[in-house]
Amino acid sequence: MPRHYYIDSTRSHVEDGKIITDTVWHKVANITLVNQLGQTVSLDSIRSVNDTVRNKILVANFFFTRCPSICPKLTANMHKLQESFKKSPDYVQFLSFSVDSERDSVPVLKKYADKFNIDHSNWWLLTGSKKTIYDFALNEVKLGLQDGEGVDSNFIHTPKFVLMDRNRVIRGYYNGLDSTDMLRLLDDVVFLNMEIEKQKPKRKWF
Repeated sequence: MPRHYYIDSTRSHVEDGKIITDTVWHKVANITLVNQLGQTVSLDSIRSVNDTVRNKILVANFFFTRCPSICPKLTANMHKLQESFKKSPDYVQFLSFSVDSERDSVPVLKKYADKFNIDHSNWWLLTGSKKTIYDFALNEVKLGLQDGEGVDSNFIHTPKFVLMDRNRVIRGYYNGLDSTDMLRLLDDVVFLNMEIEKQKPKRKWF
């Protein structure tokens, strides 16, 4: 299974004479923004189409529509991911956060989404205040911390995709321009869904 990232705290207790340590992993905080359809949405509001699945697996990246270099490729690769889960869209949500919210208005995001044939049902292009998005990227998603590369806090421009489990615990970072990393991300989403299935209560036959 994909590893966990960033410990918030640890707690110890004695059980049957043994010291048991419980780890509290960093949970990415909720954020409220506007998507390409003009809807005010939040991580807490993510649901499946028929509202049967909540707390989906999340795959996120950061981009801007006027980017002439890496962003079109990142978006194309995210679209390939979305297509890979077309038959089972209810357990994964794709999120692309604009780092140029002054220019990336709702109509601009909608046009960009249409250009890449994005399915709006489980992929949001998100805009809002720059401070809100940058604080989220740096302090919640912790871009740059995992490999020491760092990011420019004045203008975030990174190829990284971030994987979060249904509890919004970060489970992986991936280079969205690298085919090997993208295949690893694809596998890890499947592994996380298997992890969810294992945690479901077993049904009994009466």
